[in-house]
Amino acid sequence: MKFSIGILALLNTILITAQPNTEVFLAEIDLANEEISVTNLKNISEDEGYDSQPSFQSNNLVLFAGNNNGQTDIAQYNIRFDKKFWYHSGSASSQYSPQRIPNSQHVLSVHLDTTGRQRLFHHHLTTAEYKEAHPDLQIAYFVMYDEHNLVGSVLGEDDLEMVVTNLQTKAVDTLFRGAGRSFHNIPGSKSVSYTLKNEEGNYDIYQLEMETFESFFVTQLPIGVQDHIWLSDTKLLLGSGSKLYIYDLYEGGDWKEAADLSEYKISDITRLALSPDGKHLALVAMPATTSSEVKQ
Repeated sequence: MKFSIGILALLNTILITAQPNTEVFLAEIDLANEEISVTNLKNISEDEGYDSQPSFQSNNLVLFAGNNNGQTDIAQYNIRFDKKFWYHSGSASSQYSPQRIPNSQHVLSVHLDTTGRQRLFHHHLTTAEYKEAHPDLQIAYFVMYDEHNLVGSVLGEDDLEMVVTNLQTKAVDTLFRGAGRSFHNIPGSKSVSYTLKNEEGNYDIYQLEMETFESFFVTQLPIGVQDHIWLSDTKLLLGSGSKLYIYDLYEGGDWKEAADLSEYKISDITRLALSPDGKHLALVAMPATTSSEVKQ
């Protein structure tokens, strides 16, 4: 079966699309109960333009792509000090999808240069220097499985192609055409989840065994949803509208509502990220009011 996103969906990659005025929010999360508790939601990006693609550098540090005076740069938010910093000031390229490299303090991100080329860059934590990590990849979205191996989607001729690549040897294996944008390590396993667009035009979640490159169907995402994360090795989380939904692999069936965040006056929740200790949730959403009116 051929999974194809097609040329129209390709226009939605960060290479071409005009970005929405999304914000990055941070909340405390309690996973002890069947229905998760999300409290103390706050806007940590506070920018007029595009802010998105959060990940956790540590339990205390959140990374995201933020609007820095009209350019998209890597922002780092310190939870303890409630302060945002910029990784680099005045770089020549816009920067997206920042992620910490496993077993390292350093960071990878996607750079979009003035020629329209998307490349993967390595950022050194202490020196603030950055250099190209793989010159042959037109990378769109990715996750680092370990310190050397990346799973992600690259720009093909008319859609996104899913690849596994070793940044040390530069070897690239192309597995599928029609990949989505949501890639995640599955806790407690040697597997990565990814999404493919199905024949109905919706996205399905699959599990990729990294030792064999075998794939297994997990579940279908709701209509209009592209993103997911793992709360544990058996539970997934996604956002839709102003609500969060959980899928339990043991129970199967439908996605179940887990939290309603409408009291915080946000909508259109998309990307999510969970802190390593499971105590904080970062999410991308549209504020329904000005930032000063968002409930803290």
